[in-house]
Amino acid sequence: MVVNDVKNPALHSLYQEAIRTIEQNLKELLHYFPMAPEGNRSSGKEPDMTAFYAGQLLGFAKTSVRNYAIAITETATPQLRETLQKQLNGAIQLHGKVFYFMLEQGLYPSYDLPKLLANDVDMANQAISL
Repeated sequence: MVVNDVKNPALHSLYQEAIRTIEQNLKELLHYFPMAPEGNRSSGKEPDMTAFYAGQLLGFAKTSVRNYAIAITETATPQLRETLQKQLNGAIQLHGKVFYFMLEQGLYPSYDLPKLLANDVDMANQAISL
């Protein structure tokens, strides 16, 4: 989705405001990471977006797990409950696959806090530069 795809003027304005606010928030948060490397935004070549896309997929998988769990607690139909449980298990498996992909690729150093913080800063800088 591109913000210019939003045709309703009021909603478009809300998107613009959200983008500006999030950019400002990211800039403010970067001050809390004194060890953060400066992003190189003028390299002239396209950045490797593998970490970004993997993170998006991991977030999707986490959200799916939560949503299926919530849906299971809201249904009263045994057959639907079974279907949702099967789908929940699939979402958990997808989450595991994406997590281990990221771990193996060095994209999610889950046991190394300095690396996690550096990755967060890198992702924030990339988001600002988009």
